[in-house]
Amino acid sequence: MKLQNPAQLAPNTNTKDSRHFQRSAFTLMEVLLVLGILGVIMAMVVPRLLGRQKEAYNDVAKASLSGLSDALKLYSLDHAGDFPTSAQGLQALLKAPSGRDPAWKGPYLDKEPVDPWGTPLAYRSPGTKNVDSFDVSSAGPDHIHGNQDDIGNWQ
Repeated sequence: MKLQNPAQLAPNTNTKDSRHFQRSAFTLMEVLLVLGILGVIMAMVVPRLLGRQKEAYNDVAKASLSGLSDALKLYSLDHAGDFPTSAQGLQALLKAPSGRDPAWKGPYLDKEPVDPWGTPLAYRSPGTKNVDSFDVSSAGPDHIHGNQDDIGNWQ
């Protein structure tokens, strides 16, 4: 009895057969083409997103000022219509005063309010823009209070 060669029994598994050639990688030209297409797409999309981010920060600052105004109004309701003085500042909303104040029912805020750029919000009572109540404002993207890019509760 003659033993057969095991290679003759197995089906043809030669992967280097020219009719069944499979690539296992991309060519450099294909990679560069895809990167070029992605670069064009990013060049069109990124400027639009950056412009929207500035608007979004302004919207967040306005919402923060609105929330702070609401907390100040709650404080005023508890204190016979009086707002914290500029000297007391926003700390009057965070901690009870050192002396006894039976009207204080806070804290009215969880933490010191900051704008989306990380700058603490400014408070003044009586206000210069809202002379009957208070002014609260964000310094804006330049982090400097008192110039044209400020966002306040008077706008």
